[in-house]
Amino acid sequence: MKFIVRHLKLVLTILLIAIIFSGFTLLNPLEEKSTVKTNFLLSTMVSIKAYGNDADQAVQAAMDRIQEIENTMSAYIEGSDIWNVNHDAFDQAVQVRPDTFNVVQRGLYYSRLTNGNFDITVKPLVDLWGINSENPKVPDPQQIDEVIDKIGYQKVQMDEKQNTVRLLQKGTGIDLGGIAKGYAADEAIRVLKEYGIKRAYADLGGNVIVLGKKKIGLTEYFSSLMRGKKVPMQQDWKIGIQDPFKGRGIYMAIVEVSDKAVVTSGPYERNFEEKGKVYHHILDPFTGYPVESGLVSATIIADNSMDADALSTSLFLLGEEKGLQLVESQPGIEAIMINKNKEVRVTKGLVGKIKIVDKEYILK
Repeated sequence: MKFIVRHLKLVLTILLIAIIFSGFTLLNPLEEKSTVKTNFLLSTMVSIKAYGNDADQAVQAAMDRIQEIENTMSAYIEGSDIWNVNHDAFDQAVQVRPDTFNVVQRGLYYSRLTNGNFDITVKPLVDLWGINSENPKVPDPQQIDEVIDKIGYQKVQMDEKQNTVRLLQKGTGIDLGGIAKGYAADEAIRVLKEYGIKRAYADLGGNVIVLGKKKIGLTEYFSSLMRGKKVPMQQDWKIGIQDPFKGRGIYMAIVEVSDKAVVTSGPYERNFEEKGKVYHHILDPFTGYPVESGLVSATIIADNSMDADALSTSLFLLGEEKGLQLVESQPGIEAIMINKNKEVRVTKGLVGKIKIVDKEYILK
């Protein structure tokens, strides 16, 4: 038996070498047709990869859907639902599309759940800081005080029968930047499923969502056989957690998931420097300044990206203790928090399931 196994390994090794030096001209029975597309949408780079015979059409349809959501829900595109609400809903209720209504409604849910720390009416403050402009700046304290008075999710009135939104104070404005990207990721996956796609991932600038499991490649399969290991044909996707102190694409930890959304919020996403101090884009609606919660990164793992999007921002705003308490109260939600001292804390469901790949970080 040992003789057979030894010679089988030799045959597999020769076959693997032959495949490599033939330029991979042999058909890989383990791999499917795949398509990947990248586009700049929702003020970030969006990348979608899908596997299957209709992958090309499916990915394009998913991209089109994301573009549609941006055109509908951006606060900065004239004629969008949210633009119309912010400009016309002081005098009368403004009717919006059903999906816009649902996202606003979900945003208000998280605004209430966090007692206003996450607040979709933060737009006046975002505009004052110029967060979405090419020239952000630190406002005068008096201006901040004036703007804070216009913020408050209680100032939004909704009518489910008419699909209308009304703002109860002039100067109040809605910004769905903390939740709409998550909804767009969910919609991208829904569209892919309509085309029969069973394996895919979408990355919307830190909002990652995966469909199904990933098939292993031919090289990995043969390598595992030569090591005498039995490897599953399908495996969870390995998602890297961004190192908040280093450039994009450098990871400090890895989690393995399938059919999940992994969304990270942190100050490294958007920031600017003024007079030697760095200011980030996640603003505290109570102080009017970038939040200082002690966290430098907050990641949520959930079944859908819209909830993960809102909760990751909420977690970053609330800080380690209050944020952990909130997340632990939500069924099916897991979290990864990183503080300024490079200490990592995770929810109970992730204990033993996260792999720290950078020795500078310590799991608390």
